Amino acid sequence: MEKIKQIWKIKDLRSSILFVVAMLVVYRFAAHIPIPGVNLQALHQLFQSNQVLGMLNVFSGGGMQNFSVVMMGVAPYITSAIIFQLLGMIVPKLEEMQKEEQGQQKINMWTRYLTVPLAILQSFGMITLLRRSSYNILGSVSPFDMFAMIVTITAGTIFLMWIGELISEKHIGNGISILIFVSIISRVPQAVQQTLVTFDPSQLFVIIGFIAVSIITVVGVVIINEGQRNIPIQHARQMRGSQSFGGNSTYLPIRLNMANVIPIIFAISVIMFPSMMAKFFVQAQTPWIAQTAQWVMGAFQNQLIYGIVYFVLVFAFTYFYTEVIFKPTQIAENLQKQGAFVPGIRPGKHTSEYLAGVSNRILFYGASSLGIIAILPLIMRYFTGMQSMAIGGAGLLIVVAVVVEIVKQIQSQLTMREYEL
Repeated sequence: MEKIKQIWKIKDLRSSILFVVAMLVVYRFAAHIPIPGVNLQALHQLFQSNQVLGMLNVFSGGGMQNFSVVMMGVAPYITSAIIFQLLGMIVPKLEEMQKEEQGQQKINMWTRYLTVPLAILQSFGMITLLRRSSYNILGSVSPFDMFAMIVTITAGTIFLMWIGELISEKHIGNGISILIFVSIISRVPQAVQQTLVTFDPSQLFVIIGFIAVSIITVVGVVIINEGQRNIPIQHARQMRGSQSFGGNSTYLPIRLNMANVIPIIFAISVIMFPSMMAKFFVQAQTPWIAQTAQWVMGAFQNQLIYGIVYFVLVFAFTYFYTEVIFKPTQIAENLQKQGAFVPGIRPGKHTSEYLAGVSNRILFYGASSLGIIAILPLIMRYFTGMQSMAIGGAGLLIVVAVVVEIVKQIQSQLTMREYEL
């Protein structure tokens, strides 16, 4: 309470928080503005019957299920950012630009530009998917109607991207992450309401157990997200005349989960692709193509197969993305240039091998934990049989990470103002 009072007394910090809340209200209002000409009842039935679309709907804050003007959320922007991040690891020129402030500004501008065609492609794919479903959601759509829908959905994505950047300027947290955070938690009241409506006294102990597991899971996510191995670093002592400089000891932190939620995002994209492509070919004229598409859809509807594939993908992408962003050779070279070394390890190649070995050992536990968190909804659904309150592993990880980041940002601003006083 003292921290809250302190935050409220600081005018600019209070104004920033109120501005962020106002932008989030605008976003949630836009998420409930549907595009005309859509059978919303049939659309709700489709999302309830398909777990892949249901997962997408959670990350859009219900925007897809409402076929709202912001139904694609910030997914095209995230895809664009990931593309440039991966290109920065491959293209040397982009890698150099990422190290400079002006270069980062150019990459951010290119990311915004790429968001537009990606939003057009994703909105066209989603509209086409809904048109080919058996629920008669859109009915007959003329070319002009298709053009108007794509333009509206793309404009909604750009609008959210702009809101996210406005939120980021207030230094309360990353704007895009906060929008995703709000999208996820916006589904909680509906899930609680559905559970209360269908409440059965015989399930009381199941609900209590669910709450206990949820609390333990949140604690586990915080530990995984904040856990790190500190490698001791010793700086060489230098003599200048009769005085000595340096010789201090620091540490190099190696995080348990360096990839954060990126592997889960990659895994979701990959695991959704076969099912979504199969829907396009399930009514094909060629029998073997239609049968194959039907088999793929049936396979991914199997909870066991879906869970195993999901876990393996998250585990593999964690190793892949960590390999991309964590470069032991470069770190070892920088330490050697600074006259620093790991005690007991020779500089250069031996330090690089040591850091790679430590990273791989830690990464096994981080990747395994991330995979378990990802498939947690399936595990909870199997043991409790509760559909409405199944924990979203990916969503829970994002929620906890965003909350921790917001708390750190606010605390840093409070600390900065204490020093100013």
